[in-house]
Amino acid sequence: MKSSVSPPVSRPNFLASLWEFSRPHTIIGTSLSVWALTLLAVTPETFTGSYSWAVLGAWVACLAGNVYIVGLNQLTDIDIDKINKPHLPVAAGHFSRKTGWWIVWFCGGLALVLSAASGLWLGVTVWVSLAIGTMYSLPPVRLKRFPLLAAMCIFTVRGVVVNLGLFAHFQAMLQNPVVITPTVWLLTGFIVVFTVAIAIFKDVPDLEGDRQYQITTFTLLLGKKRIFQVSFGIILACYMAMILGGIFLETDLNPPLFIGAHVFLGGLLWWRSRGVNLEQKEDITDFYQFIWKLFFLEYLLFPLAHWL
Repeated sequence: MKSSVSPPVSRPNFLASLWEFSRPHTIIGTSLSVWALTLLAVTPETFTGSYSWAVLGAWVACLAGNVYIVGLNQLTDIDIDKINKPHLPVAAGHFSRKTGWWIVWFCGGLALVLSAASGLWLGVTVWVSLAIGTMYSLPPVRLKRFPLLAAMCIFTVRGVVVNLGLFAHFQAMLQNPVVITPTVWLLTGFIVVFTVAIAIFKDVPDLEGDRQYQITTFTLLLGKKRIFQVSFGIILACYMAMILGGIFLETDLNPPLFIGAHVFLGGLLWWRSRGVNLEQKEDITDFYQFIWKLFFLEYLLFPLAHWL
């Protein structure tokens, strides 16, 4: 006779859970932004050993700050995540709440200390980012309750603070005058607007949990279809703006590569959007991850077009 007892479900090991807790897509985005702005600030002959150590310190500080922000968000949303994202470590019980708080406070402290020891501009970048991330998640402020303010938090940190602050930090490390170049302004403008699309679309897969816990989002206010259309339109407008920028602005970017890549990415976005079924959560989640991949590509494309 076969036993009716189900075999025990194995838990991921600590490192695997920590990786999931850090929200890998945000870790990748943070890493790419650090290294892209590094490459935009230097030329091959100025990328010395001492400079690379400064970059490594900035990278670790930014990664620690990233884990603090996304971890804090999870720890204040455990009940909601049990509905929207039950795979996350705290919601799934792979981490205790106490362990999560230890990780968050350690990473937050590490980010603050490293950035403060690395210079004014990195200190400002990390401290401002952590302050906004704290206000986004933590009561009584909890800005994520308000759709417009929540979106502003995301594009302010990802778009303005990170790009301008890190570029200024790397220029200062080279003992250069801090001057934001047209190329970095163009990148910053793209990321600011693109992040608006991420900020409003990220809640589409989380509709049920947000509704149950009365978290007001643009998806609840406008509906999934409308948010999908708006996000698509914003990203397509970003690509059109980059094409025009490559034609009319005086930057140090390779025009054929830069313009051609954005024509291709705009077409890819249009093609990919046609296959999304908004009634299937898996389709929505896949498209959201696709948007993040487009975000990642921009941080690869700008340095490549710059160095070529």
